[in-house]
Amino acid sequence: MAPWTKTNSQRYGVVKWNFVAKAEKQLSLAIGDTVHIQESCEGWFKGYVIKDKEKKGAFPASFIELKEVIVEKRGDEEIIMSAEMPLVKEVTTTLREWGSIWKQLYVSSKKERFSQVQRLMWDLMEWRSQLLSGTLPSDEFKELKQKVTSKIDYGNKILELDVVVRDTDGNILDPERASVISLFRAHEDATAKITERIKEEQSNVQLDHSGVSARIQSSPTHSLYVFVRNFVCRIGEDSELFMSLYDPNKQTNISENYLVRWGDKGLPKDIEMLNSLKVVFTDLGNKDLGREKIYLICQIVRVGRMDLKDANQKKCTTGLRRPFGVAVMDISDIIKGKTECDEEKQYFIPFHPVIAENDFLHTLLNKVTTSRGLWVTMKALVGDIVQIRKEYTHLVDRSTVVARKLGFPEIIMPGDIRNDIYLTLHSGDFDKYNKTTQKNVEVIMLVCDEEGKVVPNSICLGAGDRPVNEYRSVIYYQIKQPRWMETFKVAIPLEEMPRIHLRFMFRHRSSQESKDKSEKNFAMAFVRLMKEDGTVLRDGIHELTVFKGDSKRMEDVSSYLSLPSERSHSDSHKGSTLMRSSSSVGGLSVSSRDIFTISTLVCSTKLTQNVGLLGLLKWRTRPEMLKQNLQELKLIDGEEVVKFLQDTLDALFNIMMEHSQTDDYDILVFDALIYIIGLIADRKFQHFNTVLEAYIKQHFSATLAYKKLMSVLKTYLDVSSRGEACEPILRTLKALEYIFKFIVRSRMLYSQLYEGKEQAEFEESLKSLFESINNLMKTFCLFLFQGDTFQHIQDIVSSLLRTINCTVITMGREHTLISRVVACMTAILSQMDDRHYSRYIETFSGTTDLVDFLMETFLLFKDLIGKHVYPSDWVTMIMVQNWVFLRAINTYAETMNHKFLDNNNFEVQLWNNYFHLAVAFITQESLQLQHFSPTKRSKILAKYGDMRRLIGFAIRDMWYKLGKNKICFIPGMVGPILEMTLIPEEELRRATIPIFFDMMQCEENHSGHFRKFENEIILKLDHEVEGGGGDERYMELLLECAQGRPQLLTEVQHFVTLVTGLLERLLDYRSVMSEDSRNNRMSCTVNLLVKNYTEAAYTLLLHSRLLKWSEEQCTLQLDYQTLQSQRQLKETLYNTIISYFDKGKMWEEAITLCKELADQCEMEVFDYELLGQKLNQQAKFYENIMKILRPKPDYFAVGYYGSGFPQFLRNKVFIHRGKEYERREDFQSQLMSQFTSAVRLNITTMPGDDIKNSNMQYIQCFTVQPVLEIPPRLRNKPVPDQIINFYKSNYVQRFQYSRPVRRGKVDPDNEFASMWIERTTFITAYKLPGILRWFEATSMTHTTVSPLENAIETMGQTNEKILTMINQYQCDDTLPINPLSMLLNGIVDPAVMGGFAKYEKAFFTDEYMNEHPDDRDKLTRLKDLIAWQIPLLGRGISLHGKRVTDDLRPFHERMEECFKQLKKKVEKEYGVRELVRMKVRKQKEKEGSGRKMSQQSAS
Repeated sequence: MAPWTKTNSQRYGVVKWNFVAKAEKQLSLAIGDTVHIQESCEGWFKGYVIKDKEKKGAFPASFIELKEVIVEKRGDEEIIMSAEMPLVKEVTTTLREWGSIWKQLYVSSKKERFSQVQRLMWDLMEWRSQLLSGTLPSDEFKELKQKVTSKIDYGNKILELDVVVRDTDGNILDPERASVISLFRAHEDATAKITERIKEEQSNVQLDHSGVSARIQSSPTHSLYVFVRNFVCRIGEDSELFMSLYDPNKQTNISENYLVRWGDKGLPKDIEMLNSLKVVFTDLGNKDLGREKIYLICQIVRVGRMDLKDANQKKCTTGLRRPFGVAVMDISDIIKGKTECDEEKQYFIPFHPVIAENDFLHTLLNKVTTSRGLWVTMKALVGDIVQIRKEYTHLVDRSTVVARKLGFPEIIMPGDIRNDIYLTLHSGDFDKYNKTTQKNVEVIMLVCDEEGKVVPNSICLGAGDRPVNEYRSVIYYQIKQPRWMETFKVAIPLEEMPRIHLRFMFRHRSSQESKDKSEKNFAMAFVRLMKEDGTVLRDGIHELTVFKGDSKRMEDVSSYLSLPSERSHSDSHKGSTLMRSSSSVGGLSVSSRDIFTISTLVCSTKLTQNVGLLGLLKWRTRPEMLKQNLQELKLIDGEEVVKFLQDTLDALFNIMMEHSQTDDYDILVFDALIYIIGLIADRKFQHFNTVLEAYIKQHFSATLAYKKLMSVLKTYLDVSSRGEACEPILRTLKALEYIFKFIVRSRMLYSQLYEGKEQAEFEESLKSLFESINNLMKTFCLFLFQGDTFQHIQDIVSSLLRTINCTVITMGREHTLISRVVACMTAILSQMDDRHYSRYIETFSGTTDLVDFLMETFLLFKDLIGKHVYPSDWVTMIMVQNWVFLRAINTYAETMNHKFLDNNNFEVQLWNNYFHLAVAFITQESLQLQHFSPTKRSKILAKYGDMRRLIGFAIRDMWYKLGKNKICFIPGMVGPILEMTLIPEEELRRATIPIFFDMMQCEENHSGHFRKFENEIILKLDHEVEGGGGDERYMELLLECAQGRPQLLTEVQHFVTLVTGLLERLLDYRSVMSEDSRNNRMSCTVNLLVKNYTEAAYTLLLHSRLLKWSEEQCTLQLDYQTLQSQRQLKETLYNTIISYFDKGKMWEEAITLCKELADQCEMEVFDYELLGQKLNQQAKFYENIMKILRPKPDYFAVGYYGSGFPQFLRNKVFIHRGKEYERREDFQSQLMSQFTSAVRLNITTMPGDDIKNSNMQYIQCFTVQPVLEIPPRLRNKPVPDQIINFYKSNYVQRFQYSRPVRRGKVDPDNEFASMWIERTTFITAYKLPGILRWFEATSMTHTTVSPLENAIETMGQTNEKILTMINQYQCDDTLPINPLSMLLNGIVDPAVMGGFAKYEKAFFTDEYMNEHPDDRDKLTRLKDLIAWQIPLLGRGISLHGKRVTDDLRPFHERMEECFKQLKKKVEKEYGVRELVRMKVRKQKEKEGSGRKMSQQSAS
């Protein structure tokens, strides 16, 4: 065979077939395992599975799928990693980890979670294939990456795995390359995102598993498609349906209205629109989807008479817009994608009518009814209008109306020009003046220019409707304070805006046409759309000045346009002055008693409400202000800047280009540019990255900009390189990516325009620019090496460390900022090196101050380790904190060695705090690797190693340095050291267990014994093992370490024997108390849980026997806290026990307790009423014994063989009491489910030593028969069978198992002659039933039964069975006849069983008697039993004849005929026997008393 050679390229692979090792040096593999390959030889590899590096071996090369690897060297160690992209590796690792959990979910029957994880894994596997294909475009790859990381994070959360922290690109964050603070923030961000995703995922977003939620989350723009199918409401007049999206919490519209004009015949006004009433509400962003609730509302306005009840239509005013009602539907789940909608599914939106005139449409939105309303179809769509027209052509076509959002979408793409002004008629308050009733106010709005001419077609009442010249409001009948809340759009060309104003006319409308014609406008108001400074009207509510006067003057522009359009807050105090002054100007007066309010919202990419931004955009109009406007750009709100991003960038580059000959504005423009880029880098505006990219590619046109940008950038870099102050350098470096994109794009445009001109100059400038960047980096490195950073950290440590420590100590653990402060403290410690620690220790003036600092630090660390301030799934943060703390602890330990170790300066409390901190650190849950999955364990070991070993070895070293001072820590440190040694880590145990023997030696030298140590370790061992510590390997190591202590050999051996014996029993106890072995517990509560009432009663009986019948006070019990005396508690317990015995049908035991209670009532407390109750209860139990059939439980012998079982079960046999009607197969199946790795033995004999000494688990189970032990008081007495039958399966301690065997000459025609019985008798420790359903068999004996003895037993059992059944049928007339028929026929008909003729042939022969002369008495006994069977059969057949039905009469007659022949033969051969008539007499007495009672009842 060729030698093994070291592999070079073949280093890493995945197992694709299971491989079972068939030789000692082979390694077993399972599908999916990852292996490291070290050597190869002729089709075989040698290496190890990554999850178990200790176990190495050979395996076939053909079973391995090889992967490309990256080999990193860390010192002498080679680190081998897969060459796959990080995300693919993460998906692979995640699938492995989820796969093992998925199997556990299946085993534990958690079907819902199992299916959920299965779906998640399917998605990840599919996406992993897509990632590996390498064919995805960059944008699709980015979207897929987001979906994958989102799915992984969600799955980890629901499976209670650790949070994965990522960088901005979605890659896993490396804690070694990130600061503690950035790591903390990444955890916060990850937790927030996961919480948001969980809400989304839990709302069944992925009903079709199509990734809807991922699409919704990844898209910044969303739309809602609505198809109006029908409006079910009989109005009788025309109506207008205004549909919009609405936020009920803020009580505001989200979108503009979609207007449907409905005719009086119940069809659309424009009949061609029937089945075409479609609208898309667009421009919705993620913020909108984040709203708590979103409604689709429809406000219905009737167009016609003032009152529908007016009969005479000819005299009524028509065309009035009157409120009719609203329809409302909560569409939050639909629009957020939580409910998937079929575009064919129709929804009914319930309608609520206007009942009273003060029911404003806006206030009715929370009231709904179900009788009338709208039928609509809806579907949430992902994308803007351009995208959805491409993707949903079957829904959205050119005829589909587009209703835009009241506001901007989250992304305003370059070229997306909008100039809409939304005006909401808010409310009014109008005085009735000389009228007796309140006015029916109608508001008429017109869009006018500065000459008063009406601008035609400038008002849009809703999307889908034609523009109109004027707007008329809804009329509320005789309402003083109407609240309209009607929103419509004003659309005017941009160049006309400065000349435009809105005029509002107020008119009273009469219900009678004749009066209405004479009504004129009684007031007016107006508002300009542009201010004098060129900015547009501000968003929000405007309270307009209401003017009164002649109706014609109110339409004259010259009368009002010079007047103030809005009321100021002080107008009410000087109304008379305004009136006088205004009347002289235009003939109009201010109406101080009338109020009119509107609100406006400007959605324009060309009109701004910010003066500074307007000045920059129109910089040519006032060039003298350009410098100031550029400087003040940083003060403008970011939302306003990004809204006008394209115009702002165009303005900046135009300034640069138009001043190309000078550098006056270069720096200002550059600073403005990096400010804008910095804005877009902010998370708030991160969606605008795509806008900026689109601008650079499609709209940017400054060909000379690259020269200016490179010049200013180089200047900043050179200034910083010289060490001079340069305030914008950090912002510049952050914006470097986009600055270079502008430079490259500008140069490309220049090159295209001038055909590559100045290429050499550009390359030289670029080279110079990169040299400046290199110089800056060199300067920065030099700055670090010069030690300034060291000094900065030292200053921070000196001034802040102790302050932050004190803050953490005083802060409550529930404080919202505690995690942030601890992160700051960890960050400071992580920056410190040995010199920082050394310098900081030197800052303490005296020993006392240093001791105080160390003690408070140790206590602080111990507190933080014991109760982490971070969530338990922030494992990366916790591990980084542990690593930082470990370094600090070890550094402070060195300080203790140098300053506080010698006897003069020894600080007991300080050392005590150190040891307790170190043990708390080593035993913290987050470091117990044995509890983690292999994946998690590998990650932690690869990144941090096993920190427990590091601190454990440090504890050992520190202990041995104590010298004579060790005695100060005995027995105080025994418990903590024990807790540490119980950690299942071999090297750690070997290093620390010897400390125990050193403690013994120390106490022996000091006191002459080590009783303190011994007492303490025995006390603590119980607590630690119950908490999960300890195993058999620990006992072995304890014994190994004891061998090396010859100086205390006898005492140590005694101690080790004591401890190992105690540990063995504690481990057994822990095994019993585990959830999987609940049937082994001796607990009343557990017995009740599984309805073992009899066992529960016996358990409580143990408790009751500890109490006396006395008035002595007893301690409070958990379940009986109101009781005072032992008598009361005992009586309550007895009543509970009696009820349990009753449920368990153990009435004999219940009667015993009833008698004891009755005796107390009669002789001690004289409570005759209670005595009567107990006697009645007792009588009921006696009656139950005689009348109710009690099924006999089966008993099973169970043997537990092999050292795989706990000590208390190992190689022992137990007798189990089965439940009513429980079959052995069911019992055995349930038993095997407790020991899933056990092997069932299919033999009933005692297994050999090979099985007993095996490391496996073997279970043997077979049925045994209880042996009746009749109580002395019932012996030799005519006791009814109902009483005796109870003792056949209760109060039994002896059980038998009989196994037939063949011996001697075998007669094929007569099996009885050679059938011997091997009988095993088991005696249990206690009688069954008892406090458990099982007891150990303490004794087993084996006997052999001869064929004749077997025949005697069989005949006796048959006779007893006949007698029992006769008595049952005599007592109960309702029993079916079939069992009796089968029993009798099986005996009397030779064709069925062969009768006892075979006994006669086998035993009643001269040959048998000659061969077995000692069996004469036994033969006589068998003959006697045969003779006694005849009268029993006779009585049974007689009883059968009385009960048999007509259809079975022939069967009975045949049976009688057979019996006569049998009787004749037997009486002739064995004599005549007669039954005692007692049972028969009793039956007759019962029948007589029954007849008497029936006669009495009949009379």
